[in-house]
Amino acid sequence: MTAGTFRRLVVLRHAKSAWPPDVPDAERPLGPRGLRDAPAAGRWLREGDCEPDLVVCSPARRTRQTWDLAAAESGVSAPVTYEERVYGASTEELLDLVRETPAQVRTLLLVVHNPGAQELVLLLAGEGDARGLEQARTKFPTSAIAVLRVPGPWASLVPGAARLTDLVVPRGAKP
Repeated sequence: MTAGTFRRLVVLRHAKSAWPPDVPDAERPLGPRGLRDAPAAGRWLREGDCEPDLVVCSPARRTRQTWDLAAAESGVSAPVTYEERVYGASTEELLDLVRETPAQVRTLLLVVHNPGAQELVLLLAGEGDARGLEQARTKFPTSAIAVLRVPGPWASLVPGAARLTDLVVPRGAKP
């Protein structure tokens, strides 16, 4: 397989949210740490050369805020789809969404929730960075970014076919 046949899936778990009383889950905003960490995630995306061709984001407030802050720091100008099916999606539902990605997209960024983020990474990563795989098995914290190298077309992606190349947890500096 040539380098040109590989795609890249970037999975970003939303930054740390707040838990205000009487606010529905989908409307919870980012908390103070999340407001610091989301821009750090954007800086990592820029420095890690992970500019996506397409962003698929949960419509929940905390995921939208995470992406807005990360995008501002990363300089990414890719189209964003706020997909209702991402919020509360099972691992299989997330995999189906990835498989629906247009063939011309070389790098797809998902801005999602746990446990789906962690489970999707573990489902797809048949091999890769040993330290990153162990961390993904143990915990997939808020603001975590997993980068998977995906062989072939999105439509034929199967469990265990991808390679985890990076797993990072960018953190913003405390004031």
